[in-house]
Parts: sequence; C-alpha cells; structure tokens
Amino acid sequence: MVSDDRIDSRFAEVDGLRLHYLAAGEGEPVLLLHGYAQTSHMWRPLIPELAKSRTVIAPDLRGFGASDKPEGGYEKASMARDIHALAAALGFGRVAVVGHDIGLMVAYAYAAQYRDEVERIALMDAFLPGVGDWTSVWLLRDLWHFHFYGKTPLALVEGRERIYFEHFWNDFAADPAHSVSEADRQFYASAYAQPGAMRAGFEVFRAFAQDAEDFAAFAKKPLSMPMLVLTGEKASGEGLIAQARLVADDVEGVIVKGSGHWLMDEARDQVVPRLLAFLGRP
Repeated sequence: MVSDDRIDSRFAEVDGLRLHYLAAGEGEPVLLLHGYAQTSHMWRPLIPELAKSRTVIAPDLRGFGASDKPEGGYEKASMARDIHALAAALGFGRVAVVGHDIGLMVAYAYAAQYRDEVERIALMDAFLPGVGDWTSVWLLRDLWHFHFYGKTPLALVEGRERIYFEHFWNDFAADPAHSVSEADRQFYASAYAQPGAMRAGFEVFRAFAQDAEDFAAFAKKPLSMPMLVLTGEKASGEGLIAQARLVADDVEGVIVKGSGHWLMDEARDQVVPRLLAFLGRP
C-alpha cells in the first residue's frame, strides 16, 4: 500500500504555466481532477488505494491550490489543454480521467478533445454546461454565486473566504455535520486566501457561457470510451446521468445513496470501491 507520506508533491512547467500536482504509484496513468471549493488535496484518501495498481496524478487546476493563477484561460476546454500538456510532459500517451464538480467539466473537455488518448472517464456530481436542459440542473438552484465575480465580490470575500465557502460545504451536503471535515475546511480556506485564488475561482464560473458553446459542439460526436457517472442522491441525482447519456455511448450511472455533492467526503465508503472497480477493469 502507498502511504500518505509516499504521495509526492511536484511541479511542472507546461506551456508557460506552472502546475502543482500530487503523484504516487506505478502502472497505467489516471488523472484526478478536483472541483471548486477544493484542490488536489481532496483526492488524498483515494490516492493510496489507486496507486496500488496505477500511476496517479492529481493536479491543482489552473488558478487553484499551488498552481499558477493567470488572468485568463478558465474555459474548461483550455483548462483541459493544460492537463493534457502535463500528461504529455510526464510521458503519458493514454490515460484514464476522473473529475469532480468543475473537474468533471475539465475531464469531459479532455476526453472530447483527445478521444483516442482517453481509456475511460468518470464524472462525479455536478453538470455539463450546454448539454440538454442544463439550466435547470440542481446546482443552479441558487444561481447568484455563478454571477458573483468582479471587483466588489472580491472585496467582499477578502479575508472572509471561509464564510463564503461554508455555503458550499454546508448547503450542498446531505448533512452539513458529515460534509467536508474541519481540518480540510481550514486547508481549503487557506488555499483560496492566496493572492489571485478567489479571482481565478470566480473566472471559472464566468466562463460557463463559453463552456456551454464548446460542450454543445463536443456533444455532436458522442464519446465511445466507458464512462462512469457518480452522483449524490441529495444532489445531482439523475440529472448528470441523463446529461452523460447525451454525450457518451457507454455510460454506467450510479446514484450514491444518502450523499450530497461532496461524494469523497460524505460517502467515501461507497465511492472509493466504485472508482477502484471501474478503473481496474480491462
């Protein structure tokens, strides 16, 4: 077993962008892509198990964690190109990709742009902009935060990042008392308090209009590789599974019982075995 102290923290320079990533294990590569209000840190409970049979790479996406935070490039197709450049720099020609929340959008954009280089893909609880009736999905029930960007919102949250993120960690969970842990909340709040981090996060939302155009175009040619979709019973439910079946031909959809949006935190005992089984199939 790979222990937590065997998870390496590394940096790579790709296309002028410095990306931070966690790495462990040996074997066929898998990319783990985190979502909003979290970083690559979210995957630490999964990495040791997955690293028994695979090389695991969990990057901080552009603008997040210890990665660079440039002014632009937060369209998910662009963020996917960052990750593809990282994979190429590491010598990976064919990969599996797993994404949660914003990370699932980047994962889909990766698979849609590099179809022959993706072995399989897993999407975990959120939605695909521009696909089907996407404006009615569960995560858009309180749309205010997707329009919360610019000078005034940044001034309002500066020094109050933890207060802002409590909305996500609490209200998107099935039970706020069994959501993201206190230690992880402190970790993420500190990460997003870094210069440029909140602005980058807001830009990820601001890019949804362009993402919707890009994804609608990608969806015209369905993906053929196996796709696993994991959703929270108290969160995306059937919504993301229905969207996935509009963009891919081979979809296995699983609703995680009793869980909200934070699948790795709320339902680790259900989610980790599902991912290991899917990623271990020939």
